[in-house]
Amino acid sequence: MTSHRLTAHIVEKPWGREDIPALYEAAPGQRIGEVWFTDPDDRHQPLLIKYLFTSERLSIQVHPDDDQARARNLRSGKSECWYVLDTQGDARLGIGLVRPVSHDGLRSAALDGSIEELIDWRPVQPGSFYYIPAGTIHAIGGGITLVEIQQNSDVTYRLYDYGRPRGLHLEDGISVSRPEPYALEEQHVPPAADHVLLKPPTAPFTVESRVGTAGDTIWFEQADTWFTPISGSGTIDGTPWHAGECWLINGPARVRLDTDMHALVARP
Repeated sequence: MTSHRLTAHIVEKPWGREDIPALYEAAPGQRIGEVWFTDPDDRHQPLLIKYLFTSERLSIQVHPDDDQARARNLRSGKSECWYVLDTQGDARLGIGLVRPVSHDGLRSAALDGSIEELIDWRPVQPGSFYYIPAGTIHAIGGGITLVEIQQNSDVTYRLYDYGRPRGLHLEDGISVSRPEPYALEEQHVPPAADHVLLKPPTAPFTVESRVGTAGDTIWFEQADTWFTPISGSGTIDGTPWHAGECWLINGPARVRLDTDMHALVARP
């Protein structure tokens, strides 16, 4: 079989929400922050797709690049991207710093809490898209639902966590950080957009926004294609798919649309 549905795993988080879609089958009262899509055969894949549902700010954190990760005996670094699906209230993403600081200055700010004012908190709306290269200091604010596409590594160095009782990773985090403003521009990609979202020369993956109308057929020829339908339903080689799922297509595959569709398509 050239395509298969990835398994959805719900993950409780202190900053999660109870109002996540019913298809993920969370128990009443569970605060779900993430849904991870993993291979049912437990094979390690180069990319990981997640949904995030936030009620408050996540920790201020940073991830190593590939070289830094391998020096620590890790499989890979972690660059990622975010596509915002929904926002509530004053929804913001923290990406980079408002001004450059030294590594010593970053350490002091993390210890005394002034790092909150150093973070560049940017207002976002549905359709906001950011690529977050490894080394970028970042945080996700509350009231946001987004799709995260990342290198499949779970290494996260927390620099600051608003007093929550979780450990920090200051030495590792500071050593891999680029404590400076974010250099890339936000892209706004409405659901009707059908074009490549992400392909900077240094990115370890590409992400494409794909749309179609009921009755369309889309052919995927390339192996290692992650198909994440945000809206719509249809079949992949005759097997039903629905919005909120994630599929790994190892091509060639025929995607049939029973309803209008918007999907994100990612490849290493």
